[in-house]
Amino acid sequence: MTVKKFLSNRPFRAILRAAAICTALCLTLTACGASSEAPSQSSAAVYDAAEEKASDAYSVGTTGDAGAAAGGNSALYPQGAAEGRKIIYTADLYMESIDFDTARTALLDAVTECGGYLESTDQGGRAESGSRYISCTARIPTDRYRKFLEFAGECANVRSLSENTQDITTSYVDVEARLTALKAQRDRLNALAEKAETTSDLLEIESQLSDVQYQIESYTAKLRVMDDQVECSTVNIYLDEVRSLTPTPVTFGEQLLTAVQRGWNDAVDGVQGLIIGLVSIWPLLILLAVVLVILRLTRPWRRARKSKPCGKLKQDLDAPQQPENK
Repeated sequence: MTVKKFLSNRPFRAILRAAAICTALCLTLTACGASSEAPSQSSAAVYDAAEEKASDAYSVGTTGDAGAAAGGNSALYPQGAAEGRKIIYTADLYMESIDFDTARTALLDAVTECGGYLESTDQGGRAESGSRYISCTARIPTDRYRKFLEFAGECANVRSLSENTQDITTSYVDVEARLTALKAQRDRLNALAEKAETTSDLLEIESQLSDVQYQIESYTAKLRVMDDQVECSTVNIYLDEVRSLTPTPVTFGEQLLTAVQRGWNDAVDGVQGLIIGLVSIWPLLILLAVVLVILRLTRPWRRARKSKPCGKLKQDLDAPQQPENK
């Protein structure tokens, strides 16, 4: 077979055509891949560059913002700002003790040692019945407030303690601002009073000055009260004399035992009070006894006296009636 016949053979031509088509497809795919790869590399480079710039810009911006924020915080909330707040502390302390005199003396000594004073005191009861009590209001410097509560807890048995805090910083700052504004207004009015040319103008300025001065004194007094409440805490103390300390009930049995003991103590106190009350009215009891004895002795005489008229009346009824003379 010659070469010409071989090349003109139909199967061979089909093979050549298929090979040409495959070669063309490979070249097309390669070109597309190369073209797509180049843009992707450039896009990655651009993205990396943009990311680097953004990172630099963020780091610079963050540093600046952080410094500004730190400066702002340090200006608004300086170190120790919490210590400068105006807070009022109030406590209610309920206590009991078997040795009332010792506990009362220890409490008063604790008030003195902490630099405080008693604002009011109320005490009563009798030592014979073991019912003495003392109720007082103590003003304690705020920096010794917590220490005083510790001292008081060692003087007697603490039954309950309730504490209350009131932050008046906002009100205090508001009063200070109003006071500053009023003082500035007073200065302006004084300056106008010096330049007043007529009597009517001077009188009007003095009237305004009087009103402003009254408000200044009012706000100044309010600030003094606030300062006193903040500088000295208020502790209301209640101390009772008892025969036995109140245990802390934990279980139902202990609570029941406490209730029984309390009921027995109340019953004994009631009987003792009744006996003391009866003894205190002994003259009246003696007089009542004399009256009862007299009534007892005169009872037969009174009974006989009542029976005589009845007997006579019966005789009159039983007697035969005589016929009347016609």
